[in-house]
Amino acid sequence: MKTDAITELQYNEALARVKKIKGFYIHLIVYLVVNLMIVFVNIQDLDVGESYFKMENFFTAFFWGIGLTTHAFSTFLPNWIFGKNWEEKKIKELMEKEKSEKWQ
Repeated sequence: MKTDAITELQYNEALARVKKIKGFYIHLIVYLVVNLMIVFVNIQDLDVGESYFKMENFFTAFFWGIGLTTHAFSTFLPNWIFGKNWEEKKIKELMEKEKSEKWQ
Protein backbone atom coordinates (compact mmCIF):
# COMPACT_ATOMS: atom_id res chain seq x y z
CA MET A 1 0.00 0.00 0.00
CA LYS A 2 2.81 2.37 0.88
CA THR A 3 4.58 1.68 -2.41
CA ASP A 4 1.37 2.52 -4.28
CA ALA A 5 1.31 5.92 -2.60
CA ILE A 6 4.98 6.49 -3.44
CA THR A 7 4.40 5.42 -7.04
CA GLU A 8 1.41 7.74 -7.31
CA LEU A 9 3.45 10.59 -5.82
CA GLN A 10 6.26 9.95 -8.31
CA TYR A 11 3.74 9.83 -11.14
CA ASN A 12 2.19 13.15 -10.07
CA GLU A 13 5.63 14.78 -9.82
CA ALA A 14 6.56 13.48 -13.28
CA LEU A 15 3.23 14.68 -14.67
CA ALA A 16 3.78 18.16 -13.24
CA ARG A 17 7.29 18.22 -14.73
CA VAL A 18 5.98 17.17 -18.16
CA LYS A 19 3.35 19.94 -18.01
CA LYS A 20 6.07 22.50 -17.20
CA ILE A 21 8.17 21.31 -20.13
CA LYS A 22 5.15 21.37 -22.46
CA GLY A 23 4.32 24.89 -21.31
CA PHE A 24 7.85 26.03 -22.10
CA TYR A 25 7.78 24.54 -25.60
CA ILE A 26 4.42 26.17 -26.32
CA HIS A 27 5.88 29.48 -25.11
CA LEU A 28 8.90 28.97 -27.39
CA ILE A 29 6.74 28.21 -30.44
CA VAL A 30 4.54 31.27 -29.83
CA TYR A 31 7.69 33.40 -29.37
CA LEU A 32 9.10 32.21 -32.69
CA VAL A 33 5.86 32.58 -34.66
CA VAL A 34 5.02 36.05 -33.32
CA ASN A 35 8.55 37.37 -33.77
CA LEU A 36 8.77 35.99 -37.31
CA MET A 37 5.49 37.77 -38.11
CA ILE A 38 6.89 41.00 -36.62
CA VAL A 39 10.05 40.65 -38.72
CA PHE A 40 7.95 40.06 -41.84
CA VAL A 41 5.78 43.12 -41.18
CA ASN A 42 8.83 45.27 -40.44
CA ILE A 43 10.52 44.16 -43.67
CA GLN A 44 7.36 44.98 -45.64
CA ASP A 45 7.30 48.49 -44.15
CA LEU A 46 10.89 49.32 -45.13
CA ASP A 47 11.48 52.06 -47.64
CA VAL A 48 13.91 51.50 -50.49
CA GLY A 49 17.47 51.63 -49.17
CA GLU A 50 16.36 51.73 -45.51
CA SER A 51 18.19 49.45 -43.09
CA TYR A 52 16.26 46.88 -41.07
CA PHE A 53 18.72 47.01 -38.20
CA LYS A 54 17.14 49.67 -35.99
CA MET A 55 16.61 49.38 -32.25
CA GLU A 56 12.81 49.50 -32.40
CA ASN A 57 12.75 46.38 -34.59
CA PHE A 58 14.31 44.29 -31.83
CA PHE A 59 12.62 45.47 -28.61
CA THR A 60 9.89 42.82 -28.59
CA ALA A 61 12.24 39.94 -29.36
CA PHE A 62 14.80 41.14 -26.81
CA PHE A 63 12.52 41.70 -23.82
CA TRP A 64 10.30 38.72 -24.56
CA GLY A 65 13.51 36.71 -24.98
CA ILE A 66 14.49 37.65 -21.43
CA GLY A 67 11.14 36.29 -20.22
CA LEU A 68 11.57 33.15 -22.32
CA THR A 69 15.06 32.60 -20.90
CA THR A 70 13.69 32.95 -17.37
CA HIS A 71 10.97 30.44 -18.23
CA ALA A 72 13.63 28.04 -19.56
CA PHE A 73 15.67 28.37 -16.35
CA SER A 74 12.63 27.70 -14.18
CA THR A 75 11.71 24.68 -16.32
CA PHE A 76 15.05 23.00 -16.92
CA LEU A 77 17.02 24.16 -13.87
CA PRO A 78 14.42 23.91 -11.08
CA ASN A 79 17.01 22.95 -8.48
CA TRP A 80 19.24 25.86 -9.40
CA ILE A 81 17.99 28.25 -6.72
CA PHE A 82 15.07 26.74 -4.81
CA GLY A 83 15.49 23.00 -5.19
CA LYS A 84 13.78 20.18 -3.37
CA ASN A 85 16.47 20.13 -0.66
CA TRP A 86 15.86 23.81 0.03
CA GLU A 87 12.12 23.16 0.38
CA GLU A 88 12.66 20.30 2.82
CA LYS A 89 15.14 22.32 4.91
CA LYS A 90 12.76 25.28 5.02
CA ILE A 91 9.82 23.07 6.04
CA LYS A 92 11.85 21.54 8.88
CA GLU A 93 13.06 24.97 9.96
CA LEU A 94 9.53 26.39 10.08
CA MET A 95 8.19 23.33 11.91
CA GLU A 96 10.95 23.59 14.53
CA LYS A 97 10.30 27.31 14.92
CA GLU A 98 6.58 26.71 15.36
CA LYS A 99 7.23 23.90 17.84
CA SER A 100 9.58 26.05 19.94
CA GLU A 101 7.13 28.98 19.96
CA LYS A 102 4.32 26.65 21.00
CA TRP A 103 6.21 25.53 24.13
CA GLN A 104 7.11 29.03 25.27
